[in-house]
Amino acid sequence: MIAGVKGTIEAIGSGWVKIDIGGISFQIFVPTSTLTQLGVVGQAASLHTHLHVREDNLTLFGFSSARELSLFETLITVKGIGPKIGLAMLSAMQVEQITSAIASGDFAMLTAIPGIGKKTAERIVLELKDKIGASWLSQDLVYGQGNSEVLAALTSLGYSVSEASRAVASLPASSSSLDLEARVKLVLRYFNDKKTG
Repeated sequence: MIAGVKGTIEAIGSGWVKIDIGGISFQIFVPTSTLTQLGVVGQAASLHTHLHVREDNLTLFGFSSARELSLFETLITVKGIGPKIGLAMLSAMQVEQITSAIASGDFAMLTAIPGIGKKTAERIVLELKDKIGASWLSQDLVYGQGNSEVLAALTSLGYSVSEASRAVASLPASSSSLDLEARVKLVLRYFNDKKTG
């Protein structure tokens, strides 16, 4: 089993990276979160990896943190969730957002991810709710209850799930007492700040 790789970035594409390790190039599929943390071609990189074995194919999936890798490996234990959907989930949302949605049974949040329908979301919650316990959920979760409504509002305005998730994660903890309209206004300010920043 290949548990991790360390080498030089040879090429970067949409959803993958090629890393040279002692003259051998490995193509590794990565979520957007990992892709944005990698350096540029020629720089050193280190990834936690999962080797997915099928009869006709060996595929490496890489992650910037052991926590991301662990969640990915937990997600693909669910019937109907393959590595591609697992990767799409980690590309769309942060680890804390996914684990919070599963632990709280927030189907709306999960179905906002491309490729996840209502039945799949229900299966994920049913199979993983007990596994995603207190050990996964940190005290400082930024994704409070009710923020799935803010996410839905942002996606209806044309933002991607990934953009909307990052914006909602920027909400201060004190915003949980505000109504939906006020929270949406706060999040829209986040996008304005990014444009002017």
